[in-house]
Amino acid sequence: MQDLETNEEYLPSLQEDKSFNFYKRLIDILGGIVGIIIFSPIMIITAICIKLDSKGPVFADTPMRVGKNGKHFKMYKFRSMVVNAHKILQKDQKLLEEYKKNSYKIIDDPRITNVGKLIRKVSIDEMPQFFNVLKGDMSIVGIRPYYPFELEEQQQKYPQSKKFVKIVLQSKPGITGVWQVSGRSNINFDKRVEMDAGYVQKKSILYDLQLILRTIPVVLLGKGAI
Repeated sequence: MQDLETNEEYLPSLQEDKSFNFYKRLIDILGGIVGIIIFSPIMIITAICIKLDSKGPVFADTPMRVGKNGKHFKMYKFRSMVVNAHKILQKDQKLLEEYKKNSYKIIDDPRITNVGKLIRKVSIDEMPQFFNVLKGDMSIVGIRPYYPFELEEQQQKYPQSKKFVKIVLQSKPGITGVWQVSGRSNINFDKRVEMDAGYVQKKSILYDLQLILRTIPVVLLGKGAI
C-alpha cells in the first residue's frame, strides 16, 4: 500500500465537517438497522439456497478491502462463487489476464455458482454489508470498496488517478454510491476513482439521499452487474 501514502504533493486534505459526519453516521446507523430488519428474510433464504446449491460457507472468503485512511477491513458478502475462487483465479493465467485487463472483472466468470448468478444480478450478495455499516467500516452511501492490490496496480496503469485516490481514501466505502448508479462494472478504474473523488468533495446529505433513491431502479434492473 506504499503508493497510497505518498501523494501529499497533489491536493490538500479535506476539511473535517463535524456536522456532516454526525448526520451521515446517524443515517448509517438507522439505515443499517432498518436494512437488516427489512432484508433479514431474504438474507436467511439466500443463506439456505447457497448451502443447498454448492459446498462451502455462506459468506465469501474475499481479500481485505481498503477503508477510510487506508485501513483494511473485512467486507461481508454472500458467497456467489465456488470455494477457493480467488486461488483458482491466481492459478488460471487466461482468467487472470482477463481479470486485470477488464478492470478487475470477468465476463461470464466460470467460478460463479447458479445461485451466485441470481444474487449478483440483483445485488443480494451485498446485503450483509449492512453489518459493516453498523460496525463503522462502511457507509450506506460512499466510495467503491477497493482492493489494496487494485489501487496499487491501477495507479501504475493510470498515473493521473493518484490525486483522486488521495481524496477517495479520506472517506468510507459505501454499499452504494456514484459508481453504482452510473454503470457499476461498466466503468473503468480511472473514471470510477475520479467520480468517487467528486463524491467525497461534495459532502451532501441530500445528495446521499438522492443516490439511495437512484440505486433502487439500478438494482432492480441489474444494470452493470456481473
